[in-house]
Amino acid sequence: MSFERQKTFFIETFGCQMNFHDSEKVAGSLVSQGYRQVQSIEDADLIFYNTCSIRDKAEQKVFHRLAEFKRLQKQGKKFAVIGCVAQQEGERIFERAPHVSLVAGSASYRRLPEMLVQIGRGERATGLNDRDTEETFETEFTARTNPHRGYITIIEGCDKFCAYCVVPYTRGRERSRTSESVLEEARRIVAGGATDGGLTEIQLLGQNVNSYRDPLGRRSFAELLAEVGELPGIRRIRFTTSHPRHFNREIVAAIDAVPTLCDHVHLPVQSGSSRVLAAMAREYTREQYLERIAWIRAAKQRSIAITTDVIVGFPGESDAEFEQTMSLLEEVQFDGVFSFKYSPRPNTPAIAMENAISEEEKTSRLAVLNDRQREIQRANYAHYVGQVLEAMVEGYQSARNQIAGRTSQNKTLNFTVPDGYAVPEVGSYAQVRVTRAHPNSLVGEMVCAPEVQSAQPDCAVIVI
Repeated sequence: MSFERQKTFFIETFGCQMNFHDSEKVAGSLVSQGYRQVQSIEDADLIFYNTCSIRDKAEQKVFHRLAEFKRLQKQGKKFAVIGCVAQQEGERIFERAPHVSLVAGSASYRRLPEMLVQIGRGERATGLNDRDTEETFETEFTARTNPHRGYITIIEGCDKFCAYCVVPYTRGRERSRTSESVLEEARRIVAGGATDGGLTEIQLLGQNVNSYRDPLGRRSFAELLAEVGELPGIRRIRFTTSHPRHFNREIVAAIDAVPTLCDHVHLPVQSGSSRVLAAMAREYTREQYLERIAWIRAAKQRSIAITTDVIVGFPGESDAEFEQTMSLLEEVQFDGVFSFKYSPRPNTPAIAMENAISEEEKTSRLAVLNDRQREIQRANYAHYVGQVLEAMVEGYQSARNQIAGRTSQNKTLNFTVPDGYAVPEVGSYAQVRVTRAHPNSLVGEMVCAPEVQSAQPDCAVIVI
């Protein structure tokens, strides 16, 4: 009797957290179709390349990687390109890389089973015409790679059409899941995590997560946040990424009232100049953004950390407008800034704008911004020295003999364990006294072992 060998697959993923979670869902779908996930390209029959088009020259990097894959074609392997560059380049991928069998954008992932049948017959398969769909990619077969932190996409696509961004063209229109389906998935993964060793953190995802609109009208985004945060077994809830246009006081009130909602908001500003914001089609002004910062700062129960994104060198950005961005940094005192030089992306309005900023000037402005933000963070992080914070253990740094942890405010907190205490497991929580501060991280020492925190009165400390 002969047995057919189980087909195998490997996924290589680039880009944002949504891309990585998409890969988890794609992997689960493949497993449900009888495939087995492997950890190396050499062991795979089908190689998936999940792409991102945000960075400059992304498509060039994709085609370079596909050229490297070509040598494996003789071994009978098949190749699939998915994600944003797949949607952006479409069937041109087949022209430049004829060894590719499947090309699909994220709006088509729900059709993967039928596409797998197509390539199994030796045909090419495409998923490129679903950007106007109102359906979301929901599956019970998500292959979650982190046993302690679960990701849930609550809204897909984007309707904002910022002048510099390709996402609306690659991920399609905004479409939200029902709040009931989100809550059902949250209950399911928490129950599974508890069985497997303790999933206690959930992160809700969306290109503009707070643009969420329940199709049945039952819950607002803030109400959904609070209800997920009240599920038994949940310790931390995060969400990313917010858009200032739809950020409201209800979200702040929910964070203030529900202890499991992490006291951290990522609110991209992109520029401190209202004129540049208008050119970017961001749909808010500097003053409106600062109004939202004021709402966050006015939280009564908790100190909420704020991080942001900034683009320097957008076409037409004057020296004075760049200085407005610098003054915004001073006024807000961000806990962290993800800063980028503007880079033209295909199919976006900004690519045709006049008064482009030179690469040298963009590089100079970026350095000035990063230097100043580093000093702001150095001063802000120093305020935590002497405090005791709760850290979720994420890993170990053997070279430094430290535990890698993360606070509710999304700050990296690396710490040591006193002699005589057991090393805490990944996914557990430890109380840590901060002893040193760096511009991007905190350092400390565990106050007591996690397993005895509830038993010893001296472990009952204020958690920031």
